[in-house]
Amino acid sequence: MRETDMINLSKYFILGKVKRALLLFIGSITIAWSTVTSGVVLDKRSVRPIVSAIITANGKEYRTDKKGVFSIPSSELIGVRAVGYERKFYKRGGKIYLNPVRPKALYLSSFGAASTKIMKKAKHLIHTTEINALVIDIKMDRGQIAHRTSNSTAHAIGAQKMVKFKDLKKFVGKLKKEGIYLIARIVCFKDRPFVAAYPKLGVKRYNGSLYKDREGLYWIDPSQKKSWDYILSIAEESAQAGFDEIQFDYVRFPDSRGLKFSVKNRQAERVKTISGFLKRARARLLPYNVFISADIFGYVCWNDADLGIGQRIDAMVPYVDYFSPMLYPSGFQAGIPGYQNPVRANYEIVKHTLDKALTKSGGSLLAYRPWLQAFRDYAFDRRYYGAKEIRDQIRGSEDFGSDGWMLWNARNIYSSRGLRHLNMTADKKKR
Repeated sequence: MRETDMINLSKYFILGKVKRALLLFIGSITIAWSTVTSGVVLDKRSVRPIVSAIITANGKEYRTDKKGVFSIPSSELIGVRAVGYERKFYKRGGKIYLNPVRPKALYLSSFGAASTKIMKKAKHLIHTTEINALVIDIKMDRGQIAHRTSNSTAHAIGAQKMVKFKDLKKFVGKLKKEGIYLIARIVCFKDRPFVAAYPKLGVKRYNGSLYKDREGLYWIDPSQKKSWDYILSIAEESAQAGFDEIQFDYVRFPDSRGLKFSVKNRQAERVKTISGFLKRARARLLPYNVFISADIFGYVCWNDADLGIGQRIDAMVPYVDYFSPMLYPSGFQAGIPGYQNPVRANYEIVKHTLDKALTKSGGSLLAYRPWLQAFRDYAFDRRYYGAKEIRDQIRGSEDFGSDGWMLWNARNIYSSRGLRHLNMTADKKKR
């Protein structure tokens, strides 16, 4: 063989190695690409990217970047949601569009929601005014579970004596077909039947007796983590039934002195406990791509301390999608700076309190959806809350820029006073 032939053969050999290397490289890219789900989340109306949209898949939570883009390990099903938007499930990546959502809700007890008469009135307001959402009790103030639960503890302790929804999924499905945003209210640590059955897990006074609040009800000691699974199992069943949002109420220590817990009764321990519960809740509910909210005291927004109840906004931020401060003017018995009579300053109570809250949390204005007063004043001049009082509160919330608002009336009595009426053609399309 001639030397020139040897040179030519070596060239082919080298080129072959390069070709094989290229093929292997391309193959590795293909394999890597097939193990990734990528996409971009966009506002359906403006087609602008949604920053920090939440992607749930493979038991983990991810966020979109400044361009609305995400890239995650491959998954057959991904959950997508964002503060101020709807929630959806997708079987692919690519372009994902979310509609903006501003829930404007009425509170209904489980009794009210199960009442044909009360639900009919609520739906009338949904069809004729700006109301488009309902907050419905699932785990009630007195510890009863409103639906037929599979939780054996609930049955054992007598928490199934007032079942209002025998088929919760069917009940929720009917309301969802009408386009109603649904929030499940879960009362956490105020629970008479649970503590009666498990007194070792209850809040106690220093003399060892069980603590009872003004209503004569027992409280679970929030620092007794053995109770958490029971509460979260009820929340999980609500998520499985199709609620859009799980709202934790009484997610705090009781606001009384002289109480004893399983941890030292000091701020650091209380805050750690409440934030820890919400962290556990977020992990437990992750597979359902459901929004998580927490009710907080109005004065918590004004204070750096936890007011003795374990609620501090900066510590809770990582674990909730929405804060729902209770901004009932009647509840601000000490007023706020510059406004000593809250029922004469309904706009200011709401607007200034939300402003204060935002300075503590940072982030989006849409992370707040306040509770507003739709019941008679009980602390000042006993006034009825009519059109002006309700509208002033709504203006305060909307001028702040919150993600909607919620009206509270424990008796479930509402009217269209103070609410914007729908133009049945144009406004209906905007909801």
